[in-house]
Amino acid sequence: MARPDKAAAVAELTDQFRSSNAAVLTEYRGLTVAQLKQLRRALSGNATYAVVKNTLTAIAAKQAGVVGLDDKLAGPSAIAFVTGDPVQAAKGLRDFAKANPALIIKGGVLDGRALTAAEITKLADLESREVLLAKLAGAFKASLYQAAYLFTAPATQAVRTIDALREKQAAASTEDAA
Repeated sequence: MARPDKAAAVAELTDQFRSSNAAVLTEYRGLTVAQLKQLRRALSGNATYAVVKNTLTAIAAKQAGVVGLDDKLAGPSAIAFVTGDPVQAAKGLRDFAKANPALIIKGGVLDGRALTAAEITKLADLESREVLLAKLAGAFKASLYQAAYLFTAPATQAVRTIDALREKQAAASTEDAA
């Protein structure tokens, strides 16, 4: 029979897995409490960072329907449950890991798909959602201008051709009159 405190911890982890759109598994061995606090502050707004027990996390992940974390649950583990922008959370973890090499990103899950540490690094290298949307809007705007130009070009060319013919006829009629 499971102890009530462990059952509550599993239920809480299960809820966190279900309510988050991504989770990043890390190893925090060698980090001080102050460094963990600094990491939590860096992730606030996009993710919550919690030290977890491996067996309870495996049970909670299975209950939440999350696959791909079981083989990575070894050693001292902590999970960043991402509720905001996954790219910003991945950037925060990557930047912190660069400054503090003791933090090791093991892998994670994004929208039910297992991610390797390399894929999380690629995710961190992406630009923010706002920048990507701005680039997309700029591309649409440029395409619209180009389409408008292509639609007006034949009419403009026809007008120029007609004007040239009129000038040619006017020049010819003045030569004939002289």
